[in-house]
This record gives sequence, C-alpha cells and structure tokens, in this order.
Amino acid sequence: MKWIRERDALIAQTMAFVQSVTGKKDDVLRPDAPSESPAATVEVVAVEAVMAEIKPPQPPPQPQPIQLSPPRASSDFRTEMQARIANFRKHQERFEREREEYCAETLTKLRAAIHDASGPLAKK
Repeated sequence: MKWIRERDALIAQTMAFVQSVTGKKDDVLRPDAPSESPAATVEVVAVEAVMAEIKPPQPPPQPQPIQLSPPRASSDFRTEMQARIANFRKHQERFEREREEYCAETLTKLRAAIHDASGPLAKK
C-alpha cells in the first residue's frame, strides 16, 4: 500500500527534522533500543519534492448592475390592476357556472335513476 509507505516516510523525515533541530537522538530510531512491538520496522522511502508555481489570485469579475425597468405611471398601474381583477372575476364566474351545470346534470341523472328504480318495484 503506497500511502502507508508514504506515511512512514513522512514520519521518518519528521523525526529526522526534530532530531536535527533539537540535537538529540531519539531512542525510537536506534536499532539497539528496546522496541515495544518487535514487528515494527521503519522503511526510508525517497520522496520527490515538486515545485509549484503560485500565481496571484485574479480579482473576481465585476458584477453587472441590475437593469431595472422604468417605473410605471400610477395610471398605468391602476389600469393593469383593473384588467387583472376583471380577468379574475371572469375566471371565477366561469368556475361557478361550470359547478352549477355539473350539479344540475348530476341531480338530473340521480332523479332519473331513482325514477327508473322505483318503476320496476312498483309493478311487482
């Protein structure tokens, strides 16, 4: 597993750095030091450093101003509202007319069904 080797290499490099800074050798990396786990081994892996060129961040593009429609004249607004209200009333009247027609049609069918059902019973 590559990531385990890379992790172990990073740990080894970190320990070497700490030792170089403090000037003290750690008992962990000495082969004659007693180890808590006999199966633990340290493998030194060469890690290549990659230079990355950092570019300064580009300033964000300037947002375009929102184009607002010109304000309406008060009479224009009033005319539009009156037209919308008239449309709404027509729509509601159509719904009411359709409901009344449906109700009348349903009652007619119901009365006819009751009349047809009572006819054969009365003859028996």
